[in-house]
Amino acid sequence: MDPASIAAALVASQMSNVQMAVAAEMLRMNTDNASAIVQVLDAAQKNLQSLANVAEGVGRNLNISA
Repeated sequence: MDPASIAAALVASQMSNVQMAVAAEMLRMNTDNASAIVQVLDAAQKNLQSLANVAEGVGRNLNISA
């Protein structure tokens, strides 16, 4: 095996390590984002449940002009 092919194999091996590290980081970021989305949906559901016992028509004609 000549030195050029050995060097090329080493470079390819290093690049595959970098690609695996990037892929692992992207997977971690995706799971973090999914967790945040679940938390937002859970909070929205809790807010809707707290408004379930509000009387009909409350909040429809809110005047926010200054």
